[in-house]
Amino acid sequence: MWPQAGRKLSALIVLVILGVVAVFCLAPFFFLVISSLRPGVEMVRHGISFTIDFGALNLNNYVLLVAGKDGIYLSWYLNSVVITVIHTLLSLLLTSMVGYGLAVYNFRGRNLIFTIVLIVMMIPVEILILPLYKLSINLKIIDTYLGVILPFMVAPSSIFFFRQYAATLPKELMDAGRIDGCGEFRIFFQIMAPLMVPAFGAMGILQAMFSWNSFVWPLIVLRSNDMLTLPIGLQSLLTPYGNNYDLLFPGAVMSVIPIVILFILNQKAFISGLTVGGVKG
Repeated sequence: MWPQAGRKLSALIVLVILGVVAVFCLAPFFFLVISSLRPGVEMVRHGISFTIDFGALNLNNYVLLVAGKDGIYLSWYLNSVVITVIHTLLSLLLTSMVGYGLAVYNFRGRNLIFTIVLIVMMIPVEILILPLYKLSINLKIIDTYLGVILPFMVAPSSIFFFRQYAATLPKELMDAGRIDGCGEFRIFFQIMAPLMVPAFGAMGILQAMFSWNSFVWPLIVLRSNDMLTLPIGLQSLLTPYGNNYDLLFPGAVMSVIPIVILFILNQKAFISGLTVGGVKG
């Protein structure tokens, strides 16, 4: 009797703690949404206020955001979507193949390559910016989608994750595929890749978040206003002479929506992929 009551009490305490943490995590986003529905001048006058006049809330800021400034916000949004989708798909394809190869094949230099991957993971990104910028100039990919995507398309952390995950896959399936006459690429895409769906789900979210929120490198590479990504475009609304809160708040709210939708649709694979890839291997 008492052990069961103790377990229920422990579960209740954990639930309360998680509820409090959730409130603190969601509170900033709640006030961001409320602020996006109020005139920006209210933010200047009163700051973040706990008193909400629901009668004064409207969608005027969102209409101004979409229709104003020659639709430049939609251009920023489209740029971010295109770059994120292309970067995520190519990153998942290439890093999964590299990680899979390092995990399941025995070849000369495999440990050396994996050691190099680990070393690159420890190098700060700031050190790589200058040589990558010079390389981008030589390749003539400045102010293009390719210039944003190419340098960070194959992330060492993603290779490491896929390598750890692929090491848990049953090698007998590969032998069975070879007996049936399958080539190595067919074995990967038709047999092993479906087993790596949780890993694809986890890294898909992480890579999409990295690309969507990337700021420093796109700021260096992109030049023209209509090629800017969403984080850079929103930053341009903050100036020493005043902040355009009428556009900044609704723009920030809309920028969160794609990642939230992606996580909601993919949360099971995300949790499963992180759990298996982190525990086994």
